[in-house]
Amino acid sequence: MKILVTGGAGFIGSHLVDRLVEEKNEVLVLDNLRRGKLSNIDRHIKTNKVRFLKQDIRNYDGLEKACAGVEVIFHLAAQSNVMGAVQDIDYSFETNVVGTFYMLKAAAKCGVRRLIFSSSREVYGEAQYLPVDEEHPLNAKNPYGASKAAAEKYCRVFANAGGLETVILRLANVYGTRDFDRVIPIFIDRFRRNLNITIFGGKQLIDFIAVDLVVDVFMQAITEQGFTRGAFNVGSGKGTGLFELAQRIKNELAASGSIITAAPRREEVVRFTADISKLKKYYPEPFPDDPLFFLHKMLA
Repeated sequence: MKILVTGGAGFIGSHLVDRLVEEKNEVLVLDNLRRGKLSNIDRHIKTNKVRFLKQDIRNYDGLEKACAGVEVIFHLAAQSNVMGAVQDIDYSFETNVVGTFYMLKAAAKCGVRRLIFSSSREVYGEAQYLPVDEEHPLNAKNPYGASKAAAEKYCRVFANAGGLETVILRLANVYGTRDFDRVIPIFIDRFRRNLNITIFGGKQLIDFIAVDLVVDVFMQAITEQGFTRGAFNVGSGKGTGLFELAQRIKNELAASGSIITAAPRREEVVRFTADISKLKKYYPEPFPDDPLFFLHKMLA
């Protein structure tokens, strides 16, 4: 089928594009390359397996043109970094909220069957209980989480209007190759150079999930009707402490750098693990017992 991936040159998006190409879909990638890298999908473009549009999702006219003949949209284009959203709150709102609204509007107008929206665990804010299920109040702690929560509301509005099916997947902390400027790649980079790493606060408990598993869920969401029934957490269902993570990476790399604690950053959620009971009803494949099972791919 013909599939559009916004943000398809980014970390998660490019892994998804790999799988879509492997399964012989006609793939169109739309990305403004603010964070995405053309090198992530260049081999597919050179072999004419992917068509690429360098475009911003705030350009509505361009989205309408891109949607022509498309059956499914994976909407991953976003300001996708918590501290980045804090530093540029206007871009975060315009891209994550206005851009998603434009994408939904264009999809509905062009007769797209389904839009799969990449949301975030940040919509919950600080957890009132663990693990966090989908009924937990949405109480975003930072502009990134607020923008994703608002975009989710628009997904529901368009789905309720009829015609366009929407899927909302609330991702935990995704890790894997091609990522950068987030906790795991930062730790790996600094330890490889035998530099110290800094943990802000030190009490963080984080649900990490490998990008390969996230792509598996995305692919199932193309056809599974159950995924249109409200939002779904996509995580490992297990928590990893940041000190445990840092020590594990340090040991694997035999690094000499130290682990330093600094004052917590008020915008960051301290503790989160996902309740994935709802996901498992429609995606029964078992996840590894160790949420960092795939870390070796990044350390290779």
